[in-house]
Amino acid sequence: MVKDMSEYSPHLALEYIWDNAPAYAKAKGELAQLEAFKSSLKAILMKESGETSIGGQEREAYAHPKYQTHCDAIGAATEQAELLKWRMTSAQMRFDAWRTEQASNRQIEKITK
Repeated sequence: MVKDMSEYSPHLALEYIWDNAPAYAKAKGELAQLEAFKSSLKAILMKESGETSIGGQEREAYAHPKYQTHCDAIGAATEQAELLKWRMTSAQMRFDAWRTEQASNRQIEKITK
């Protein structure tokens, strides 16, 4: 962890964001796919349940191992997307802190000249 921003290279943060943008986009895409399929899976499982009432079909769909596995996959995809998001946010914040320090240093130089 860099404590003094004078030792910090902003290029590292920018490279990190650039290099990890595809992984973040993929994680967000997978999460969106899983979320979109959740209702379809529920409908499929309700139809397969053999129950006659809507409430019974819904209960069976929610209790089905396929639905539970799908919800676990949504949780894992959300975790991955959030991890990448916050790492990229952290890199952006490090760059912003560096930029702010550089601007402050320029102001101090102007004042002391």
